[in-house]
Amino acid sequence: MKKYSLDELERCSIDEFKKKKKNPYVIVLDNIRSLMNVGSAFRTADAFLAEKIYLGGITGTPPHREIQKTALGSTESVEWEYGKETILILEKLKAQKYILVGIEQTDESIPLQTFKPKPNLKYAFIFGNEVNGIEEKILPLLDYCIEIPQYGTKHSLNISVAVGIVIWDFLSKLPHD
Repeated sequence: MKKYSLDELERCSIDEFKKKKKNPYVIVLDNIRSLMNVGSAFRTADAFLAEKIYLGGITGTPPHREIQKTALGSTESVEWEYGKETILILEKLKAQKYILVGIEQTDESIPLQTFKPKPNLKYAFIFGNEVNGIEEKILPLLDYCIEIPQYGTKHSLNISVAVGIVIWDFLSKLPHD
C-alpha cells in the first residue's frame, strides 16, 4: 500500500471547481456559534460539490481567521450567502422548489437510514445551533426532519460531524453517472 502524494490526487483548482456540475443540494446553517463548525461545513460542501451554503442568523461569515482554520480555503470555492433570518432563507429555497430537510430530533423525525431522497429533486439540509438546534419557528416549513440514530449518553453530535454524515449518506443514496 502506498499513500498518494498531493500531485497524484489531481485536485482541481478553484476555477475548475466553480465550473463543475454541483450535486443537487445546499447546506443551511441556522445560528451556528462556532466559527470552526462553519469552516468545517464549508470544507464538507467543497468535498461533496454542494451548490451553496446559506449562513443564517448569528452564523459567522467569511473572511474570518477562525473559519479559515477548518475551511482550508474552501470559502473561496464554495458559493455562499448570508441572511439575517434563517426563515427567510428557507422561504426563498421553498419557492425555488427545494425539499427542506431539518436535521433535528422531533416527534416526527425519521432515522437517517430510512430517508430516501428522490433523484432529480433539489434538497436543502438545515443544521441548527449547537445548543438549541433548529429554531422552533422553522419547523412548520420543513418537508422532513431526519435524525442520526445514536446509542450513547449524549444524543447529539458536533455539527461538523453531523454535516459530514448527512451529506455523505444523501449522496450515497442517489444514482451516479
